[in-house]
This record gives sequence, structure tokens and C-alpha cells, in this order.
Amino acid sequence: MTWQLNDLLPVLSAHDGWQVTQQDHTLVIRNEDNIEAYLAVAGEQILVEVLLFPHQQVNDNTALNDLILRTHKMFPLSTVGINEINGESYYVAFGSLSSQSKEESILIEVATLFRNVEAFIELYQEYLTENA
Repeated sequence: MTWQLNDLLPVLSAHDGWQVTQQDHTLVIRNEDNIEAYLAVAGEQILVEVLLFPHQQVNDNTALNDLILRTHKMFPLSTVGINEINGESYYVAFGSLSSQSKEESILIEVATLFRNVEAFIELYQEYLTENA
């Protein structure tokens, strides 16, 4: 089975503590800590990501990027990247898996991303300006 958003909506909504809404071609999953993850299905891939913080709120991008590259293996199933959204660059945490993945694998991916986001923010806090 290849997952589509309308198939994933009830699966993710059934998870305790998650609120799921659909916005255009994306599912927005909000956990009990009010973190929002955005899930999209594109061909053979499911991508789920969370905005961490704007690029401009980092006081030393070079040092932060170095830390990310040296520590990313510590966080299972998640990676940190930079995306441009409405003309502004953001650090994002994301995970991806096959659009033919099992239901359990999708739930694990999203839950792990939520856990990792908290760890990313804690680890990277010293590189953020006070506005973050």
C-alpha cells in the first residue's frame, strides 16, 4: 500500500496526545508540547519536518553547523537541515521514509522526531540569540 494523506490522517489522529489537521497537501501534527510537525507525501517518500528556529537567530552559524555535522548521528531517524520558507532560512529537523512503510514505522518516525526536536533545541541553545 502506498500511503496518501487521506489515509494517514486517521492513523496519526488516533495517536494519544497528537492533534492532526490537513492544510492543502500537508498534515500538521501537534503534540502535547505544542510542537508542530509537517508531514507530506511526495511520490515514493513521506517527509515529516519541524521548524527549529530561524537562521537569523543563530549567533554563530559556522560553529552551529559544525556541531550539527559532528553530532547528527546521535539522533536516530532525524536529520537537521536548512530550508527557505517565505524568503527566510530556517533550521529544520526532519525524517523521511518510504510511502509504502508500515503504519507502525510512520508512527515511530513522527514520535522520534518530536523527541529529537527537544534534544536538538537543548543541544543548540547556546548558539541562539536571546530572541529564540
